[in-house]
Amino acid sequence: MRTGHTHLFIPGPTNVPEDVRQAMNVPMQDMRAPDFGDVTLSLFSDLKGIFRTEKGQVMMFPGSGTSAWEAAITNTLNPGDKVLMARHGQFSTLWAEMAERLGLDVHLVDVPWGAGAPVKEFERQLAADTDDEIKAVFVTHNETATGVTSNVAGVRRALDENFHDALLFVDGVSSIGSLDFRMDDWGVDLAITGSQKGLMMPAGLGILAASERAMEMSQTSTMRRAYYDFADMVKMNADGYFPYTPPTQLLHGLRKSLDRIATEGLDNVIARHTRLAEGVRRGVAAWGLDLVAEHPSLYSNTVSAIRTPQDVDARDVIRIAYEDYNTSLGSGLARLAGKVFRIGHIGDLNEGMCLTALSVAEMALIRAGVRLEMGSGVAAAQSWFVSDVQTEQHFHVAAE
Repeated sequence: MRTGHTHLFIPGPTNVPEDVRQAMNVPMQDMRAPDFGDVTLSLFSDLKGIFRTEKGQVMMFPGSGTSAWEAAITNTLNPGDKVLMARHGQFSTLWAEMAERLGLDVHLVDVPWGAGAPVKEFERQLAADTDDEIKAVFVTHNETATGVTSNVAGVRRALDENFHDALLFVDGVSSIGSLDFRMDDWGVDLAITGSQKGLMMPAGLGILAASERAMEMSQTSTMRRAYYDFADMVKMNADGYFPYTPPTQLLHGLRKSLDRIATEGLDNVIARHTRLAEGVRRGVAAWGLDLVAEHPSLYSNTVSAIRTPQDVDARDVIRIAYEDYNTSLGSGLARLAGKVFRIGHIGDLNEGMCLTALSVAEMALIRAGVRLEMGSGVAAAQSWFVSDVQTEQHFHVAAE
């Protein structure tokens, strides 16, 4: 029999705040009623702030982030278009597979799982593409499988410095709303996220923002589409409606979620994720274990992928945490299965929750056969959280 709370420390779906959950507990309503726009219109404008775009067109498709992947591709590219992508984790791999299945000519750069998007190799290939045959460059901003955050701004510089016209696609499913993301400043043409990560919602909304150029491309793209057609969506969204039945309860929850982010302030949300992630990383270092990310410059502030010793199966760590301690840790995906477990530190999260994740992980690691000092990871994280607060208080006193 399970008692108490089940602890969720996977990188998505993330914990849903109680006020967001309650906001979704509303009766069904008429999605064609004349006042339905009172619910929806502010969502489109406020989501622009999350993407940090002024001119981008925001759309919400019922589905997961994967649905927004497909919508972005099918509305802006043509069958046989050459696109440049990298594989450095499970989700960048799946995105490439989708692009191939949709009929694109995918040119892949394979890099180790633990590396980021290969900016220099992208730059080399863009420089060699003097005829602009490459129509789009795809970047997975935060590779959830490996805990790696890539340099989107660097890819934009590679495009600009080579005077290249390729569209810039960015998968921001586990970054937007939690990590620094700047659609306009970075010249992103298609930015994609989902409701179940930094927006602290259940899965069910694939959300994307399209630049003015991407919207122009959607008018001439010949790729087949129906449900995901931008034109149908934008036409109906103008008055707050959708071309098909929307998940109304999720829209109410999203309203509350965006209000929460606005109250905390997006910059503060990003800073909180940075502070909490560093605490988790210090805990992992105290255990003597390694992260999958190859270099500190790549560390993700929304998820840490942690390698277990070669003689310890990470699946045992995850199983023990779940079965005996009522705690869900993220699994290693694909080639990392059995070698890695993940701690998600994204969304509605605080210091106590991170310490719980580390504490339970410590117990599960020890029981799975890892030699480490009990409490070492928790103590390292505690020291960071305390010193970080003291430094901040000292700063404020000095400023006054």
